[in-house]
Amino acid sequence: MNINIIGRRKIFLTIALILVLLSAGSVAFFRFRLGVDFAGGTVWDVKIPNATPSQIKTVLEQAGAASPIVAYDSVTKNYSITLPEITEDQRNAYLSAMQTKFGAGVESQDFWSLSPSVSASLARRAILAIIFVLAGISLFVAYAFRRVSRPVSSWKYGFITLLTLLHDVIIPAGAYAAIGYFFGLTIDTNFIIALLVIMGFSVHDTIVVFDRTRENLSREKGKIDLPDVVNRSVNETMHRSINTSFSLALVLLALYFLGPGNLKFFALTLLIGIIAGTYSSIFVASPLLVMSNREGEKDRK
Repeated sequence: MNINIIGRRKIFLTIALILVLLSAGSVAFFRFRLGVDFAGGTVWDVKIPNATPSQIKTVLEQAGAASPIVAYDSVTKNYSITLPEITEDQRNAYLSAMQTKFGAGVESQDFWSLSPSVSASLARRAILAIIFVLAGISLFVAYAFRRVSRPVSSWKYGFITLLTLLHDVIIPAGAYAAIGYFFGLTIDTNFIIALLVIMGFSVHDTIVVFDRTRENLSREKGKIDLPDVVNRSVNETMHRSINTSFSLALVLLALYFLGPGNLKFFALTLLIGIIAGTYSSIFVASPLLVMSNREGEKDRK
């Protein structure tokens, strides 16, 4: 089945633009809640039988803890407690309060703290990592297609790749901001890693389409219009992209439903990003490639 993607590019690009605007609006409205990795604080895993997160939170607040966040991990059967940075004496006091309330079965597991200064440094490095990866991938694509100057300049391949990567990063970021607002999630290094993985997967898919376009352009040598070549190239690689993404989506769904609690939303972020990346490599990158070439700006009816 041959889909006229280039001829319907306005529809596909409009959908992409709406998703990007909604995602950007979600980030601006809901904002991210910074986790311990980026804001500093303490993460404490505690084994507590016969308790609920709300009960544990109440006990900690009564013991003097400031704004505790309590989450249950169904895999380890432990409770993860997030607090502002605390001292060893405070930890012992909170542990004693929980043992008094829930009995001697309360056991302290992993415990680690991060100072605000270290967290701020991690946040800066995470932002720089994303910026450098975006720029590096774009420059690499432009360099890789340096011998393709007709009818589209090589730097346009790199610039379009950058646009599609921004699309693929903003959409899961917006979804995570909304989910985090309603479910009390915070962003940590796992979130940054997820975005970097999404960029790597997305650019791989986009390059496959672009490389097939380059092959077909070299083979045709101007015999047919650019829109026809690009449309044929996308259709030739579409099944491969969808099958690869579908296989990965199955793994991520399994990780979301069956994996450890601390990786649940990491998997969800990846899943949303993979879907966005598959869409952009098929329905965004190639139409933009045609639109970037004035001579090839011709609708297929």
